[in-house]
Amino acid sequence: MCGIKLPSGMQMAAKLDEPIFTPATKAAMGEHDENIDFDTMSDVVGRDLAQQIRDVSIALYTKASDYAARQGIIIADTKFEFGLDENGTLTLMDEVLTADSSRFWPADQYQVGVSPPSYDKQFVRDYLESVPGWNKKAPAPTLPQDIIDKTAAKYRQAYEILTGRLWIG
Repeated sequence: MCGIKLPSGMQMAAKLDEPIFTPATKAAMGEHDENIDFDTMSDVVGRDLAQQIRDVSIALYTKASDYAARQGIIIADTKFEFGLDENGTLTLMDEVLTADSSRFWPADQYQVGVSPPSYDKQFVRDYLESVPGWNKKAPAPTLPQDIIDKTAAKYRQAYEILTGRLWIG
């Protein structure tokens, strides 16, 4: 994965011994981001900046996943988007640690070897995988209202578990 050799024999949903950093390039609207290895990232942004982005990403993920674990949620993975501001300062951009950018799994239902239930957009991905004839290119099929409603309910549930607050919307 992104030039990182994963342990052989890993099963679905198995936890890695430590977080890994898997960079990607940002694709054009409607296209899929492309996974790259760390050396390619270093060639694009420079070694020092690449190391800073990797270190910040792993630190953010570790802090967030430790917090979520105390609330009963596993953050299986997440993505962060960075840019440089007008002064060249590394800046975290876009939304972070949401059900759109992360995979949230209920810890009490976690089982190695089984695709875990989730509180994230995996529900939408699973639905889209079931749509006959869709080639995974934009535009995506229109989502039925029940899929939208069930996805929104999963997002609200993640919010409530993570914050300890009732969703009022």
